[in-house]
Amino acid sequence: MFKMEVWEVLLTSMRVGEVAEFWCDAIHTGLYPMVAKGIRLAAQGKDPLEGQKHMCGMGNVFTYHSTGFAELDELMREPQPLIFIMELISVGEPFSYLRESWLMEKDEKMQLVPTLHRQGNTLVQEKCYHEASEKYKEAVLLLRTVQSREMPGDDDYIKLSKLIIPLVLNYCQCMLELEEYYEVIEHTTELIEKHKDCVKAYYKRAKAYAAVWSEKEAKRDFLMVANLDMSLARLVQRELKLLSEAMKEKYWEDKEKYWNMFEKKKMNEDEKNTKEKKEEGCAEKQDENIYRNEKVQCSQPKVQEEQKFESAEANTQNRQLDKPKSEVDQQIAAPTEGMDRQQLLRLIMLLQDEGNFYIKEQHFAEAMVKLKNALEYVDYLQSKEMDYKGEDWESLEKVRLPLTLNLSQCKFELGEYQEVVKLNSELLENHK
Repeated sequence: MFKMEVWEVLLTSMRVGEVAEFWCDAIHTGLYPMVAKGIRLAAQGKDPLEGQKHMCGMGNVFTYHSTGFAELDELMREPQPLIFIMELISVGEPFSYLRESWLMEKDEKMQLVPTLHRQGNTLVQEKCYHEASEKYKEAVLLLRTVQSREMPGDDDYIKLSKLIIPLVLNYCQCMLELEEYYEVIEHTTELIEKHKDCVKAYYKRAKAYAAVWSEKEAKRDFLMVANLDMSLARLVQRELKLLSEAMKEKYWEDKEKYWNMFEKKKMNEDEKNTKEKKEEGCAEKQDENIYRNEKVQCSQPKVQEEQKFESAEANTQNRQLDKPKSEVDQQIAAPTEGMDRQQLLRLIMLLQDEGNFYIKEQHFAEAMVKLKNALEYVDYLQSKEMDYKGEDWESLEKVRLPLTLNLSQCKFELGEYQEVVKLNSELLENHK
């Protein structure tokens, strides 16, 4: 198909490999300026349609009043006879040229769809999933183009919809193999909205959700598959088991990842605190040496010396009494130093998940340790909040409530009934 019909007529008189010169009257060359403009832009590596509005080529000429080339503008104003030099390189068999879809008639499109479907299936068997997906996609576009000319709800419209379903499912299978999971979710969701009982669409969407760790959505779709087709119940059970194992494995991987980060930060803080304690110890020894020297050289009365000695001893005792408290504060604050509020909240959620996991496994002692640690971090955050009973304080109280209830359950299972009464009494005071 040529943009100038006269070229096709001229080529019919030529042989392969022949170079010929043709003189054409002005009546056949009226469109040549527009065709030549596109060819010249393409030769320059530019898009022939760049900068044009969405209209025909003649409409753009009238809009911009120029083709962009002076000699072509002159031909537009005064068409003239032209001489074309043409070379015939090859001749294809009839219907061997793949026409653009917008040039095809309805019957041509419908005849091409099964061919594309078979080509896609062959490529899938060869594990060429990307090429296969292109074939399925092209077939779907052809069918939807034909369907757009039908009235929704008519028999032809419904038949075309049924032809589209297997092609979209095959396309989604290729996307699963290519790990384009969100593409699968998008297309299967669109298919399910139109066909509520499409079992394969639910199954493929469930596989895609499972691949992106959306456990709730994956379980929902797998259960829908079993409800729609009871013969697939065993398959669904196997998929749910695999999903549960995968989620558990991911849980432990995330746990190890975050705890390694936490332990590394804690080790750095411990090293820093140890270094500071050593420096403080050296400073105390220096103070003690200075004090002893001053005591030897001092010539004051004995009463004053005894008073100094008593005051120094009292200060030493005070430091010894204060030391355990400061160490406890450091143990609470050291892991949290350098972490912002959001990081601490994520750590609390992680500890809560671990505690819940141990409760499910009936390891109540281990769960109690995790829950206590989480509550200590909640206390630490609340100690930093200046606005008592403000929004941040209330949000932390909402975090505290399930932690305390789960801790109470662990203590109940371990037989610590007095602690259970104490915890629940405190909860009732704060949450009427």
